Amino acid sequence: MSSQLPKQLHRGGGICETTSWLESANRVYKLRKALYGLKQAPRAWYARLKSLLLKFGFVMGSVDNTLFLLSRGGDILIVQIYVDDIIFGGSSHALVSSFAEQMNREFEMSLMGELQFFLGLQIKQGPEGTFVHQAKHTRYILKKFDMGDSKPMTTPMSTNTTLDADEDGETVDQKEF
Repeated sequence: MSSQLPKQLHRGGGICETTSWLESANRVYKLRKALYGLKQAPRAWYARLKSLLLKFGFVMGSVDNTLFLLSRGGDILIVQIYVDDIIFGGSSHALVSSFAEQMNREFEMSLMGELQFFLGLQIKQGPEGTFVHQAKHTRYILKKFDMGDSKPMTTPMSTNTTLDADEDGETVDQKEF
C-alpha cells in the first residue's frame, strides 16, 4: 500500500485473493487505501483533489479539466495536474505558500522546489522572466544523428525569406511531422 496516494477511495475497490496467498481463492478484499497499479486509484485521487480545489474556490479550466485557477484580489494561483503530479505557481508568494500548506494537510506531499522539467520541457526561471526550452532534447537529437559537433546558429534560416502556402505542392500528413 502507498501512503502517497489518497487516504481514502471514494469508490468501492477490491482485489481478488490469489492462490499463492491462501489455499482458497474465493475471497475478495475491500481496499482501505489505494494501491499503485490499481486502475481506479488515479481517478479517485483526481476526484478527491478536484473537489478539494473547487471547495478552496478554484475554477476549473473550460478546455483543460486538469487546470485550475484561483483569483484573490489582484493575485492569481494556477494549478496544473498531470497524472499524480501537481504543478502550481502564482503571482503572490503568500498565496503559493498558503496553498502548499493546505495541500500538505490533505495529502502526503513532497515539495520538489522550483520547476525545472515538465513533459520533456526545461523551465528556467529568473528575474528577466520564465523561459521554456528543449536544450537537453536538442543535444540528444543532435548526438543521435551524429551532428553533435555541428556549428550552432542563432537563426537557422534567412530572416528575409518570405514563406507562403504552396498551393500546387503535394499534401502531407501533418501528424507525421
